[in-house]
Amino acid sequence: MAYSGRFKPKNPTKYKGDPSKIIYRSMWEFKFFRYVDVHPDVIWWQSEEVVVPYYSPIDGKRHRYFPDVIVHSRVPLSKGGGEKTLMIEIKPKYQTVPPDINKKKTAKGRVSRRYLNEVKTWGINEAKWKAARMYCNQRGWDFQIYTEDQLGIK
Repeated sequence: MAYSGRFKPKNPTKYKGDPSKIIYRSMWEFKFFRYVDVHPDVIWWQSEEVVVPYYSPIDGKRHRYFPDVIVHSRVPLSKGGGEKTLMIEIKPKYQTVPPDINKKKTAKGRVSRRYLNEVKTWGINEAKWKAARMYCNQRGWDFQIYTEDQLGIK
């Protein structure tokens, strides 16, 4: 199976948006889409339908962030009941922490390209997630980052 493609929901009426245009960009997203599509407590869900503006610390410009998934679901009575909306970003755990400064240098003592790329990616992700938290707070939503730990993937 490809690592990206179109997701065809079994319950297209639960999808808030055009269900013929759902794109997954990783197997982790595909598996999560499949989960929310059939979960009985999920009222509606959407993927990359919401735009969150943010400023990049790399270029100082305004950009647009499209969070992976928004899920609106029932909350079990054991947890207070009602409904909640959750914005979710799906990322490998290593991308959710700052780069390891101990891996900064190459064997020749130079700063590695890989380290510089990780610093850039971390800075952009941190700015996106800060903007997402503010966006969610204004709407009474929650924001979470799901890694292999939350998804039960090894």
